[in-house]
Amino acid sequence: MKMDRKHLEELKGYTIPQILAKQADRLRERVAIRKKCLGIWETVTWEEYLKFVKHVALGLISLGLGRGDHVAIIMDNQPEWLFAEIGSQAMGAITLNLFTSSIAKELAVLINRFGAKIVFAQDQEQVDKLIEVREEIEGVKRVVYVDPTGMSSYSDPWLISFKDLIKLGRKAEEKEPDLFERELWKGRKEEINLMLMTSGTTGIPKLAMLTHENFIDMALKWIESSAIEVGDNWISITPPAWIVDQMWGIGVAILSGMVMNFPEMQETLPEDYREIGPSITITSSRFWEDLASKIRVKMEDAGAIKRWLYGLGLKIGGACVDRESKKMAIPFHLRLLRRVFAYIVYRPLLDRIGCLHIKEAVTGGHPISPDVIRFFRSIGLNLKHAYGLTEACGVFQVQPDGEVKPETVGRPLPRTDVRISEDSEILVRTPSLFAGYYKDEEATRKALEDGWLHTGDAGYIDEDGHLIVIGRKEEIMRLRGGEAFSPDFIETRLKFSPYIKEAVVFGEARDYVTGFICIDFANVGSWAEARMIPYTTYTDLSQQPLVEDLILKEVRRINNEIPKPMRVKKIILLYKMLDPDDEELTRTGKVRRKFVHEKYRDLVDAMYEGKTELKVTGKVQYRDGHVGTITTKVRILNVE
Repeated sequence: MKMDRKHLEELKGYTIPQILAKQADRLRERVAIRKKCLGIWETVTWEEYLKFVKHVALGLISLGLGRGDHVAIIMDNQPEWLFAEIGSQAMGAITLNLFTSSIAKELAVLINRFGAKIVFAQDQEQVDKLIEVREEIEGVKRVVYVDPTGMSSYSDPWLISFKDLIKLGRKAEEKEPDLFERELWKGRKEEINLMLMTSGTTGIPKLAMLTHENFIDMALKWIESSAIEVGDNWISITPPAWIVDQMWGIGVAILSGMVMNFPEMQETLPEDYREIGPSITITSSRFWEDLASKIRVKMEDAGAIKRWLYGLGLKIGGACVDRESKKMAIPFHLRLLRRVFAYIVYRPLLDRIGCLHIKEAVTGGHPISPDVIRFFRSIGLNLKHAYGLTEACGVFQVQPDGEVKPETVGRPLPRTDVRISEDSEILVRTPSLFAGYYKDEEATRKALEDGWLHTGDAGYIDEDGHLIVIGRKEEIMRLRGGEAFSPDFIETRLKFSPYIKEAVVFGEARDYVTGFICIDFANVGSWAEARMIPYTTYTDLSQQPLVEDLILKEVRRINNEIPKPMRVKKIILLYKMLDPDDEELTRTGKVRRKFVHEKYRDLVDAMYEGKTELKVTGKVQYRDGHVGTITTKVRILNVE
């Protein structure tokens, strides 16, 4: 059952917290949230959801929070994130989610830029980071911690537990029963309710300001264009500091009546994902790349009959997918074989990975290899590529069912216009566009011109009206001979290999393309163990001669599938994984290309100077801020 259209139309005039109140009155005892605790799925009804939000809101007022104040939230995926965020917004505050993986100094910089008065911290680890930089974040009046584990010896009045915050809220309600209602209905849909960090691939992340109206419009786009029904399941696995779970958690789920499901922990995610069997999912390309790699590696270790059935099933599914993408008829014998293999190969495999009940699986956040899309569609998963931006309040472009072309990101969702500028930049106009960058009028003027968002991405629209994203406009490279190429195009294809976790290619004003490869430690490790190849660390494994041969074979295979000027001529297996703590990746996992190029300039230059190996000493920053040193030799491998 889909949410009633008339009801949705009425909700357009309210704020997100006000809509939650309306939905709680309508859906009452239906499940709104599930959270797995100690192996058991615990539920929160819509009425209970509103009650938690109310008590958080009143608790925050008791701590001195006022309308327009700022609240920072350092949490992973858990119900308290929603209670804290919507509770703050119900009182007219503006929230900002930060990554729990951030180091203390990074948190201090962002908290000060944002001007947070109150900070929600997930656990002792996050509290310790805040205490470490307490003198630098003088504007923070109170810290609310959620998980009390290890906190019993902390007596600082600066700190208060989430449980005690709820008690404060209950006391405030007893003292002034109508306070929450009075404050709740003061809100206006056009007000800013949330700020989110941009990816920061080209420098310091900016803070994009989003309104209630932005989230409502984005939610309605998805409800109108997808088969989303009341009670459908969403599993929250992307960080709340990223736009996708925000777009869904406080937008689509609340307006559509979906259930938000929270896994117990990262380690139990595969099991929890399978138990819930989400109805729709949107997650990063890395998630699907890693899952495809794991499937392929496991199938290589399967018995001969299973491998044969799997291989044949992929060929049959692939042949059907290729015909569908070209709008060609599928012969009867292929349709019949596909149906047979759905029962003996596809459905059991999808059930194993928790994707059997998915109506629509969407990938975004970073370009994904068309091979990954084709792979999953070949086994019966309706995986589609999408395109979105924080500044547009999420995903606004997706491949329609029946028109999935692996190399495109599809068509715009309702009320969204996309066009290409004269210099090939993708421009977007939609009601869900952000209000601007916080305290950065110049960047706002550059991004928003005449109602159009300048995305900074280069692309074109094909003959079927589908958008094809080439890559970041400023990252398009040209070889010395003038041939243009997109690094993303090459890297996404390299990462489809189950043995390659990350790839960064170079070649601007050079004679040929080169690249760094970060091996997939788990998959390459399993491959090495099966062949009795001893190793100790990631660095040791990456420098094994047989591992080098394995990666060279993979790169040569991929080279055969791409245009000649784009082929990678030389590679280095990097001695460490690229890491956000070393500023090599953004917190959403995107490569900061310029930073990597400058940091490893000696290695890049060596690939063009005819050297065969190079001694390197590298610095590594650990989660606690400690800096370590790695000294090793890397070999420069000739691919062609």
